[in-house]
Amino acid sequence: MIRLGGRRPAYAALYFVVLYYVVFRPSVRKRSEPYLRHRFPGTGRLHRIISTWRLFLNMGKVMIDRAVEGTAGPGTMQLEVHGKEDLIELTRSGSGFILLMSHVGCWQVAVSALSFLNLPVNLLLEHEAENPDRDSFEYDRAATRLKVIDPRGYLGGALEMLGVLRQGEVLCMMGDRTSGGQGSSVRVGFLGENALFPFSAFQIASAAGVPVVVLFTHKTSLDRYSLDVADIIAVPENVGRAGKNYVPYVAQFAGKLEKYVQAHPFQFYNFYDMWS
Repeated sequence: MIRLGGRRPAYAALYFVVLYYVVFRPSVRKRSEPYLRHRFPGTGRLHRIISTWRLFLNMGKVMIDRAVEGTAGPGTMQLEVHGKEDLIELTRSGSGFILLMSHVGCWQVAVSALSFLNLPVNLLLEHEAENPDRDSFEYDRAATRLKVIDPRGYLGGALEMLGVLRQGEVLCMMGDRTSGGQGSSVRVGFLGENALFPFSAFQIASAAGVPVVVLFTHKTSLDRYSLDVADIIAVPENVGRAGKNYVPYVAQFAGKLEKYVQAHPFQFYNFYDMWS
C-alpha cells in the first residue's frame, strides 16, 4: 500500500488489519492487558476492547512510518526536537552520553534524526528471532551512521559500550524492557504498582562517568513526531554492581515514563507484564 499511494492508503488498510487482531486473535490481544489494566484501572470490558483497538492502531501507524522512513529516506517525517540545545551542550564536553529511550512513539525515527549531534551513534539492539518487522534504519543500513551493538556478545557488549562512551560517542539503550532476567532489574513504582525495570544503563553510566539523557517521542500528526528530552540524570561514578544502588535513578526514569503514558496512553508499546 505504501508503494501504491504512500502513507494514507497504508493507514486505511491498517484499520482492517487491526480489526482482525482485536476480534480474532485473543492471544495477541491479551498481551496488551497488563498495561491497559494499570493505565485504566477499574474500567469495563468494552472500554478495554476500545483501548486495545486504539493501542494496536497507533502501533500499526508507527510500523508504517518506520517503513516509509526506511524506504523513502530521512526527511519524510517532520521532527520537532525539544531540548536540542541540551544535547548539543553535552557534545561540547567531549565525553559521550547515554540516550535512554523507551518503547514509546517511534524511537527508530528519533534515532535516525540524531545526525545534528555530529557524533557516531551506537544502539544496543537484540532482535527477537520470531519478529520479522524491520526497524527504519535496517532498510538501508549504508545510508546511516548508526552502529549496532549486540547484547548477546561477550559480557553482554559491556566492554564495547564502555569503549564507545569513552571515545565521546552516543550510546542508545532501552530503559523499559528487561533482557537479562530479574538479576539485571529492580522493582520501582509504575502506574500504581511495583514493576521491573533494567538498571544496566545506569550501571554503564556510572562505570563510564557519563550522564543519562531520557529521550521520548510521540506522534503528533500524520507525518510529524515530537522528540523530547525528558530528563538528564547524573549518576555518580563507581556506584558499584548491586542493583539496589541504582533504584533511585531507575525510579526517576520510571517517573518520567509514567508522566509520558499519562499524557499519551496509546503510544506505549511494551507488550508484556512488567508487574508480574
